[in-house]
Amino acid sequence: MPSLRSRPSLRSTITFETLNRKLHYYLGLYFLVFMWMFSFTGLLLNHPQWKFGEFWPQRKETRFEKAIEPTPAANDLDRARDLMRQLNLAGEIDWPDRQAPGRLDFRVNRPGRTNRIGVDLARRRASVQQIEINTWGVMSVLHTFSGTPANNPNAKRDWALTTVWVVAMDALAAGLLLMVLSSYYMWYRLKQEATLGGYRIDGWRPQLRLLFRRPDVAAVESRLRSRRAASRSPCS
Repeated sequence: MPSLRSRPSLRSTITFETLNRKLHYYLGLYFLVFMWMFSFTGLLLNHPQWKFGEFWPQRKETRFEKAIEPTPAANDLDRARDLMRQLNLAGEIDWPDRQAPGRLDFRVNRPGRTNRIGVDLARRRASVQQIEINTWGVMSVLHTFSGTPANNPNAKRDWALTTVWVVAMDALAAGLLLMVLSSYYMWYRLKQEATLGGYRIDGWRPQLRLLFRRPDVAAVESRLRSRRAASRSPCS
């Protein structure tokens, strides 16, 4: 009788089903935090009247001015980055529609804090308005945060943490698709064959307790032998 090693297709199927289960399991662990966050922030966005979730009326605004050193940068982006270094700011740069002569105005955004910077290049003075929001506000911002303004979707991201967040969200979207496909495959296999307390069942018979067991090489080999023996026995 040929052993299971002589049946590469069956061994490949068992390996694929094991990997599919592991993929389904670990993707679920990866999704756990994000699904909780998006579910909760979705409720906050849908019910802005909830008092505990209000964050904009509780915002904190501060203003200050600081002398700056002129920068030899050749473009506005490099000038803004040098000014952020001098002002000890970090975040995604957002530009206004137009710049006034002799000024450099921009915003530096990050979840929980927005900085509006206005620079008088002639006086070498920078005025900064900081707006901070609480934890509920940060969670609501993360629900829709992509690092690019809605009115300029072609803008390039220039903050490393924004790129990390976007990659994580892309992985979440792709992982959901993989998880759905793996679920359909397991459903298909369940429809063909399942195990109930050690007894084999087929089709869609309703059961109270389904125990999905890891593929057992010896059991699969024994089942194949039984099927071959049954197919070779004469009909009664």
